[in-house]
Amino acid sequence: MVRTQVQLTEEQAAAVKRLAMEHNISQAEVLRRCVDDYIARNGRSGRDEIWERARAAVGFIKNGPTDMAARHDDYLAEAYEE
Repeated sequence: MVRTQVQLTEEQAAAVKRLAMEHNISQAEVLRRCVDDYIARNGRSGRDEIWERARAAVGFIKNGPTDMAARHDDYLAEAYEE
């Protein structure tokens, strides 16, 4: 582990201390878990998230035209005519 120093507000320090006592863990462990949670929610780059969302969309539409990539403009125009 890497030793680091952070400055917290009085309220943050009190909350960390309370959580540590409630969960019977050290204050350092509370902070590590908070950092892990933050990284899990925000740590991916925007590009990684875009690729992940694109991969999830592949195969999403099971039924439909098989030539969508080639004729997307035609299908879009037809949709606006309706």
